[in-house]
Formats: sequence, structure tokens, C-alpha cells
Amino acid sequence: MSKNTTEIIEKLKSLTLLEASELVSEIEQTFGVDTSAAVASGPMLTAVAAVQEAVEEQTSFEVIIESVPDDKRVAVLKVIRALTSLGLREAKELTSGLPKTFKDSASKEEADDAKQKLEEAGATIKIK
Repeated sequence: MSKNTTEIIEKLKSLTLLEASELVSEIEQTFGVDTSAAVASGPMLTAVAAVQEAVEEQTSFEVIIESVPDDKRVAVLKVIRALTSLGLREAKELTSGLPKTFKDSASKEEADDAKQKLEEAGATIKIK
């Protein structure tokens, strides 16, 4: 990869989502392309498609409890109650008949935090 290309890629990595969106719009106007229908033909369209994909990065996550070993159920229930306002009954219901969604529409930080705490307690977690 050329030095120029490497520099451009590094700059693209540091863009905020708003800046990346503005960049895609500006590239569309400047070069007369429609990136929403772009088929990767040529390096410019490939770069634009990569920027557009970065703009459409997922911002909402679903935390799913896949399984809880019987010997870890109490520890997992404690974590669930600490992370939510659920009572003991609701927390128990959440851990039966798995897999079940623990948290819906969570931010990346919330989802990662919940996953870490629940896995430390013994649960198997999936973020979607």
C-alpha cells in the first residue's frame, strides 16, 4: 500500500460518525456517484463503501443470556438484580427457559459491562 493510501486510511479510522457521513455525502456530490447502490468497482467506490459501512455502525445492542449452570444460578441472579430493578421472582423467570434477552437496546458500553459481570458470575452471554 502506498504512503498516501496508508495516510488516508488512518485519517478515515479517526473520523466520527458525523464526519464520516459528511464525507460520504461530499464524495457522492464531488464524483457524481450514489454509494447506496454502489457495486465495488474501482478503488474510490470501494473506499466510499467502507466509509458508509463505518457510518452505519451498530449503536444498539441486545444482551442475551444463553445458559446458566445450576451451580452458578444464585450468583447470576444476584448480578441480574444488581444490574436491573427486577425482583427475585422476575430474575428467576429470566434465567429459566433460556436463551432469553436480558437487555434490549443497550449501548455498547452497557452491553459489554453486563456481559462481563454476568460471565464472571457464570452465565454464557451473547451480544447481538
